[in-house]
Amino acid sequence: MSSLSLPIETERLTLRTFERGDLESLNAYLSLPAAQRYAVSKARDKNEVARALEVMRSHVSLQRPGDTLTLAMVRKGDKQLIGHVSLHWSDATAGQGEVRFVINPSYSGQGFACEALGALFDLAFEHFRIHRVFARCDGRNHHSIKLMQSMGMRLEAHYREHALFQGEWDEELHFAMLDREWNRPSKVRELPQRHRVA
Repeated sequence: MSSLSLPIETERLTLRTFERGDLESLNAYLSLPAAQRYAVSKARDKNEVARALEVMRSHVSLQRPGDTLTLAMVRKGDKQLIGHVSLHWSDATAGQGEVRFVINPSYSGQGFACEALGALFDLAFEHFRIHRVFARCDGRNHHSIKLMQSMGMRLEAHYREHALFQGEWDEELHFAMLDREWNRPSKVRELPQRHRVA
């Protein structure tokens, strides 16, 4: 596998690794109750967000199972950090990867997450040669469910009240897609050819 070339440019976004100077912008959305509601890890105040930032700054490549690549979603016009996407290499033998994403609620519903995930799926399937990508989301998170469906992912499992999460029984949905099934949705397909990683 050849080296990964970053940042990645899409029509409206630059996807890059996190930097120390991202703390204020990251805190602006990661500490919001709307972002915290479905977050696996808590970052309720600036100190917790700073710790989360240091972890994400180390997520710069996939070299072995267990590694995570996390990319900041930066709007091209105003250079505003509006969210992030991650690809976690969960299993080498079976070629499995998990995608995760968080977007500032102020920018949701504008196609930014779809655009960033399209680039992340390109990386997963074309660069890292991952066979199957999956995503998990809370059954109450209707925006994420709609996004996964719009990306062409299929619902593979619905776990009802399988764990206590933040004091409530959660409903966890698992979506997935195989490499041969990746067909960019029209919103992503209409974008100019992405910067390719060689």
